[in-house]
Amino acid sequence: MIRQVRKKPSVGPLRIDCRQGRTPSYPVANPRQRAMHIEIFALCDSAADYGGKLSLLGAFDGIFSREAPVVQAHCAIALRLRVAKVEEGRHQIRYNLIDPDGKLVVPSIEAKVDVKIPEHRESVAINLIVNLQQLKFERFDRFTLDLAIDGRQEASLPVSVVQRK
Repeated sequence: MIRQVRKKPSVGPLRIDCRQGRTPSYPVANPRQRAMHIEIFALCDSAADYGGKLSLLGAFDGIFSREAPVVQAHCAIALRLRVAKVEEGRHQIRYNLIDPDGKLVVPSIEAKVDVKIPEHRESVAINLIVNLQQLKFERFDRFTLDLAIDGRQEASLPVSVVQRK
C-alpha cells in the first residue's frame, strides 16, 4: 500500500511505501536539509523516554473546568529534536507559557543539552520531557506554550482554558 502525505512545502509531497522491506526510489525528506528540526512538540498528560523511544499519553490543547482558577494536576511537555552533525555541541532550550497579554503564567523553564553524535551517524534524535505539577491558570483564556532553541523562537502551541457549562 502506498499513501501520499503532505509535509512542509519545502519538502514537497512525501511518499511513504508501507510494504515491509521496501526502500523508496523517489525523493524523500533529507535529514541534512536542516541542521536541527523539531519532530515532536506536544503538551500531554504524560511522557516517558524508554531507551530513546519517546512515548506520549494524551496530547491536548484544551483544559476544561467549571470555575477559575483552573489547576492542571499533572501534565508534561514532550520534545523530540533531530540534530545533525553540524549542530553538535551545547544548546539551550527554553519554554515559556504566556497569557494573551504576553505575561508568563509560570517562570521560564530552561535546559541545557549537550549533543554528541557518533561518527557512524549523520544525525540523532534527542527526547526532552518536562513534567509540570499543579499548573495554575487564573482565568479562562487562550494561552501559548512557546519553544526557543538557542534564543530563537522555533515553535508555539495553543493552550485554551475553557469554561465548561
